[in-house]
Amino acid sequence: MISQLAQRLSQELQDAIPFISGLIPKKELQIGLQAALSKLNLVTREEFDAQTAVLQRTRQKLEALELRCAEIEQKLNQPE
Repeated sequence: MISQLAQRLSQELQDAIPFISGLIPKKELQIGLQAALSKLNLVTREEFDAQTAVLQRTRQKLEALELRCAEIEQKLNQPE
């Protein structure tokens, strides 16, 4: 994934700035971009979507527990 992104960025840079290929050889540019990208904390879209789903379920459970706690507190505070 990172190497593909580095290749794409390299191509985009060469297209946007044509003289860059004369300054920095394509392979070196890709290696540099790949090194920089590998330092980033990137996740795939699938991982992001999975974690979003987990967070949504957790949020729903928390809301349900908050409602249940409120009901229990209300029952405990009612005079008998």
